[in-house]
Amino acid sequence: MQSPLLTLARHALSQGSTPAEAYTLLARCTGKPLPSARAVCLALDIPLAEATCRLNDCYDALLAGPRPDSEADTGELLEALGVFDIPKTLDARDRTIVDLFLAAIDAMGGIRAGHQHGLARWFTTGNLTAAYLSLAAAQPLPRTGDPAHYWTALVTAGELLSSTPTPDPRIKPALTHCRTRAAQATTP
Repeated sequence: MQSPLLTLARHALSQGSTPAEAYTLLARCTGKPLPSARAVCLALDIPLAEATCRLNDCYDALLAGPRPDSEADTGELLEALGVFDIPKTLDARDRTIVDLFLAAIDAMGGIRAGHQHGLARWFTTGNLTAAYLSLAAAQPLPRTGDPAHYWTALVTAGELLSSTPTPDPRIKPALTHCRTRAAQATTP
């Protein structure tokens, strides 16, 4: 039997509410932030174990002792943190691309926390084009990065992304940029 909170979360989402709005509705109705957030996760078909892990990560900061009338803010923060991100199952090609992205990140020599958070969310949701474009626009750090490895990994990832029947049109110029940077990095 489905819980009333889960039923309400599914209904809110089916009526066009964002996950943050569904959370706000449930939390205001019940005064129980954690069960409300869990219900939204489950309504989005996020597995219970994954939902529990995500909610444990932010429980103390957002759900343990919320301020009065902060439900909307909390919902937006949960959404921005990726708590409500729907995971996509990656196929072998996608996993290879993510591995290349991780190699590029290692070769960066350091990455800002916000950039890393955004990349992790794109990996979770399978938005590999956004991740590629973000990495292609960045560059390795001058002292600690490995430019040749960074750009070579991105060239290979871009070639895989562009090999689909209808690749995103933004991939080709980004791939050209990465090829140019790879050539510069490997030329003495």
